Amino acid sequence: MFNLLKTAVLMAAITALFMAIGRLLGGQQGMVLALVIALGMNFFSYWFSDKLVLRMYNAQEVDARSAPQFYAMVQELAERAQIPMPRVYLIQEDAPNAFATGRNPSHAAVAATTGILRTLNERELRGVMAHELAHVKHRDILISTISATMAGAISMLANFAMFFGGRDSEGRPANPIVSILVMMLAPLAASLIQMAISRAREFEADRGGAEISGDPQALASALQKIHRMAQGIPLEAAERHPETAQMMIMNPLSGGGLRGLFSTHPSTEERVERLMAMARTAR
Repeated sequence: MFNLLKTAVLMAAITALFMAIGRLLGGQQGMVLALVIALGMNFFSYWFSDKLVLRMYNAQEVDARSAPQFYAMVQELAERAQIPMPRVYLIQEDAPNAFATGRNPSHAAVAATTGILRTLNERELRGVMAHELAHVKHRDILISTISATMAGAISMLANFAMFFGGRDSEGRPANPIVSILVMMLAPLAASLIQMAISRAREFEADRGGAEISGDPQALASALQKIHRMAQGIPLEAAERHPETAQMMIMNPLSGGGLRGLFSTHPSTEERVERLMAMARTAR
């Protein structure tokens, strides 16, 4: 229920942001048009944002015939987590990473890069996929996917404002300072994501994933490997769509500046420390 409330608040805040941009671009009429667009985007995000994100990463769905070992692993973990079997996808990328998406556990998908399958051993991969299924079980996936889609839309709208300028309430060209303020709305969209998606969400998914897999040490080892490998191998789709980076098990972005605003992940060292403490307690 709390995550549903957070999602509603996020969508309302983004709608207000859309309207503010619309007013700067086209006065009262622009604000009304932006409201219509925002309502349409909210509807689209709820029903189709998962498909859009999967398409951004050119993810290919697999099954028991095309990827038998990986599919069977996810199936076994989903049974342990007591959630419906999600759709399973592979992404042809060397960078090791994974994410979950969808609007609820009954309409969920998990995706992993081919790089992570090559990098991790079976125990470590189980830990990673259990982490993603923990996101599904905790219903993190809706707010994560919606925020990625809406932030991207706001960034595009802000860029449109910079290129074409805005109009005041009487239809006259807007002050150049206003255009600069509009440009700043793209980073603001990233800040909204920061507020909407707590870093604690990753800690909770680590804990839940360790419980589902029964092997916190394997997940800790996986995080260390992914951290080392991801630093030298860019995830091209994430670089093109930095608003989706917060969905990944590990921050895939290589640059600083604006991209740094999308880094909602806690430090790998702290995540590993907490998992190892779980492992020691379980002995």
